[in-house]
Amino acid sequence: MTKEGIRHANVGTCSRAVRFDIVDDKVTNVKFEGGCHGNTQGVAALVEGMDVHEAIKRMKNIDCQGRGTSCPDQLAKGLEEAISE
Repeated sequence: MTKEGIRHANVGTCSRAVRFDIVDDKVTNVKFEGGCHGNTQGVAALVEGMDVHEAIKRMKNIDCQGRGTSCPDQLAKGLEEAISE
């Protein structure tokens, strides 16, 4: 599967949105809009080239300060939406 230029509007996080591509079932070009710059850059670097299903599995349901979600969780939700379309 290849999908490029995906933008997921984040809910409940400091970052407003996350953009990414899925190329040959691998997560690439992750960029968060806003949020804690160091943390979001770290998440983006860690998932670069990772299988989309593995990325979802690792990040889904991570909580940030009792918000019920987080930037990694929002990325996982965006990836899930992208592969279900």
